[in-house]
Amino acid sequence: MFRKMILLLLLIPVSLYSQNLDIDLLRQINTSEVLPSDPFFQFTSDSYTAIVIAVPLSVGIAGLIRQDEDMCMKAIEIGVSSAVNAGFAHLLKYAVNRPRPYVTYPDIMKKSDGGSGSFPSGHTSAAFATATSLSLSYPKWYVIIPSYLWAGTVGYSRMYLGVHYPSDVLAGAVLGAGSAWLTYKVNNWLQTSFKKNYGFHF
Repeated sequence: MFRKMILLLLLIPVSLYSQNLDIDLLRQINTSEVLPSDPFFQFTSDSYTAIVIAVPLSVGIAGLIRQDEDMCMKAIEIGVSSAVNAGFAHLLKYAVNRPRPYVTYPDIMKKSDGGSGSFPSGHTSAAFATATSLSLSYPKWYVIIPSYLWAGTVGYSRMYLGVHYPSDVLAGAVLGAGSAWLTYKVNNWLQTSFKKNYGFHF
């Protein structure tokens, strides 16, 4: 499963780049003009750090106040999924080492900061890891819809700001969601194993 996911992530930019769809789509999203929407997308892009930290922290504090062990465990799971995603994203960035679009194509307007390699989008993967983990923990429409709407907007903002290709964002979304799903499954397996073998869960 993990090998297939990595293979898919590596094939996405190759296939899109070879067909020139990646840069063509980016050129339709990114513009050199200063637009009224620029501050909104910059704010949305910058929001990922605060929200990725605030979500598990808020769930954890609420769990402690209510003395709800299950809620505290969900907070830990959400935090772990973000850490797992960050590790995978960091490894892929340095393994692929794809230049940012504004480096390769001078007509792409850089409207935000871009650090290390372009593939995958770290902002997007972090947003989708949090959205997926939160949605798995609380599978209600009023949690799922706002979570993925925010994550999707973060991903779009990275293209709008000219710092990522569409394939970077797509790969980031797959990686983030996959990291959260993997963490969720591993946690469930651990809980089931401990309950079966020791008569309790942690």
